[in-house]
Amino acid sequence: MTWTITASLDEFRAAAGEYLAAHPAENTALLTIADRLERNGLNAFGAQPPRFGWWRPRPDAPVDGVFLQTPPYPPRLGRTPVGAGAALADALHARGEALAAVSGGKAAALAFAERWQRLTGAEPAVRTDERLYRLDGLTPPSPAPEGRFRLARSADRELLIEWLTAFVAEAGVMEPDLDAAAIVDQRIAERSWHVWESAGRPVSFAGASPVIAGMSRIGPVYTPPEHRRNGYAGAVVAGASAHAVAEGAGEVLLYTDLANPTSNSVYQKLGYRPVEDCIVLDLN
Repeated sequence: MTWTITASLDEFRAAAGEYLAAHPAENTALLTIADRLERNGLNAFGAQPPRFGWWRPRPDAPVDGVFLQTPPYPPRLGRTPVGAGAALADALHARGEALAAVSGGKAAALAFAERWQRLTGAEPAVRTDERLYRLDGLTPPSPAPEGRFRLARSADRELLIEWLTAFVAEAGVMEPDLDAAAIVDQRIAERSWHVWESAGRPVSFAGASPVIAGMSRIGPVYTPPEHRRNGYAGAVVAGASAHAVAEGAGEVLLYTDLANPTSNSVYQKLGYRPVEDCIVLDLN
């Protein structure tokens, strides 16, 4: 079993691009991160250079596993067999890497963490347990809440900066040196963020990533506490999902926190169906 690890995005895409595109659901995070690195440069997520890897069961075999890392974020496994997850732990340990966490599909990430524990003594601990969903025919909320769906615009900028900061804090997402203003500006410019508006004011927002390899992923989704339990999140996600389909997405995906039964129920009612469970594991 062979992992190839590189700092070159071009090499990664040349070797693993077909594999990434062939499995856009399981590789959704890697596809969007690689796209962001292409758009914004290799330092888009931090000062340290990213690294990329692909796995072959034999040197002459097709690619059958992928990961990338954009420090300070942990390695993210895409569609990867369990044995390759363990082998990646061996490969990174042999390079002298010090890792605080790992994320990806549950089976492969657990295999990585178990091997890392044997190699280093680190005790894996679950940080987040997620489920990846795929849209299987959109069923908008009926009746829809009062209001309307629209693209986010520059007049929403300050409110969306506030909401993004609140979302990150509430979700417990690791966002070192978050530049909320830059993120909001970019998402508004690329027409990838949406709001539900009630009584002339935004009350909820959702992102829909640009279509890559026929795939778009919904997120983040946030409704401030004072506007919750009115159906706004379901309505804005339905609108963002329809927008992604209209933009050419054959696969529309989203992640939910398994600790939040409300969001899991809402998205299933909209027509989302489970693909796989994913996990973020701290390696303390």
